[in-house]
Amino acid sequence: MAVFSESGAWSPAGGRAGLLSAAGIVLAVALVSGVYLALDTRYVYLLVYAWFGVAYGLLLQYGRFCMASAVRDLFMVRVPRMAVGVIVAIVLYALIAAIVHVVGVNTFAPHPLGWHVLIGGAIFGFGMIFTGGCASSSLYKSGEGNVASMLVLLAISVSQALFVSAGSWSNRGVPKAWAEAAAAQDMPAALGITDGWFDQFTAGYLWTLPAETVAQALGVQGAVAGAVANALLTALLPAAALLVLLYATAWRKGYLRRAKLAQARIGDHLRGIWAMLTASKRTALVGLGLGALAGLQMWITSALRDHYGIFNFGEMLAQMGHSEGLSLQDTVFDPGYWYITTQEAQWAGWALDKLGLSMRDNLFFGLDNGVPAPWLNAPGLMSIGIIAGAAVIANLNGEFKWKLPSAETAAFALVGGALMGLGSRIGMGCNIGAFFATVTNGDPSGWIFFAGLVAGGYGGVRAFKWWIDRRLAAAGPA
Repeated sequence: MAVFSESGAWSPAGGRAGLLSAAGIVLAVALVSGVYLALDTRYVYLLVYAWFGVAYGLLLQYGRFCMASAVRDLFMVRVPRMAVGVIVAIVLYALIAAIVHVVGVNTFAPHPLGWHVLIGGAIFGFGMIFTGGCASSSLYKSGEGNVASMLVLLAISVSQALFVSAGSWSNRGVPKAWAEAAAAQDMPAALGITDGWFDQFTAGYLWTLPAETVAQALGVQGAVAGAVANALLTALLPAAALLVLLYATAWRKGYLRRAKLAQARIGDHLRGIWAMLTASKRTALVGLGLGALAGLQMWITSALRDHYGIFNFGEMLAQMGHSEGLSLQDTVFDPGYWYITTQEAQWAGWALDKLGLSMRDNLFFGLDNGVPAPWLNAPGLMSIGIIAGAAVIANLNGEFKWKLPSAETAAFALVGGALMGLGSRIGMGCNIGAFFATVTNGDPSGWIFFAGLVAGGYGGVRAFKWWIDRRLAAAGPA
């Protein structure tokens, strides 16, 4: 935190060294941005992703914002602080997303709804407990110098790339219906969609599922009515219900005891909920900031697409002569909003492709997302921006320090990260792309992923506790 000297001058807690390091990071990002713009002003589209990433990183590190912490704190010590911050972010993002939808610049596309969302969320939730962080917190903790979090990112990236590109050896156990439905798809000959489990899962299962927002499913007509229905039914009402549940299970008892209320009325409980919301102002404010940024990014990205007359950044890359790394449709992964794990899969996919492994004959990379070079990967630069933004605030607050993990922590990071990568591909996203960005845009699949994430997180907490108890028992009395 910043401090004031005896003369009243402001000084960062990280001291002069921290201030210089933070300034150096900002200057480096600015200089690199200048180089991009000097090469071609159209790179502003890519730089919008990068600078929003910096802003996300600043907020995430400042508020220690983490879905894994939210789940772990609730199940281990019944502290709702982080969970409340997540809910605050959901509410504000949903309101801004509704405005963006009414204006007509929404870039969101709903996810297919099926059993895979629940299973993917559970696998992801179980893995994130063992890594000590979710997809977003692994990025900002990397910006603090945490090497274990860097290992998590590596495992998330590589596990996804290997999973989606696995060949025919992975077909064991593929349902016959998937294989038949996949074979019936009219696909380019360059893609062997019967060659791997994930391709058949995608073409034979995912493509057969409905993908609708709540407003679309209910047949709500009109931009305003649709935006209201999406925000109210998939974000605001569920968020209110979760706040009441958190208050009843993790806050009410302690609040009534502190307030010395033997019998409480409705007004007392409402004041208790407000006290819970304001118990950690930093977390709540960060939640507000993240919600505002996420909505604003969607707005600006859509405006840039209209300005340049494109639907996908891959079109612009092709116009600029960057054909290598594009999908067969001349597209790359370009969600237009806050997302994390897919671009990390692309990092590993690009590296493995350069090492000679076949990464482009599958649906995930070959048909849609491509494997662009990291410096031409717009969402990838957003993730790098998160690391840079977190490093800035960590240096200012004196919290940056290279932290080498023990062998056990490194193993947990790699195994947990691999599970997170696997879960994110089955569930079609992580705690951001499959939950935060979905429920705030009217997609009910986000709550299914959240249910799986909580269930998996609970299982992870129980398994982790068993491991700790086992180690303590083996060590014997102190």
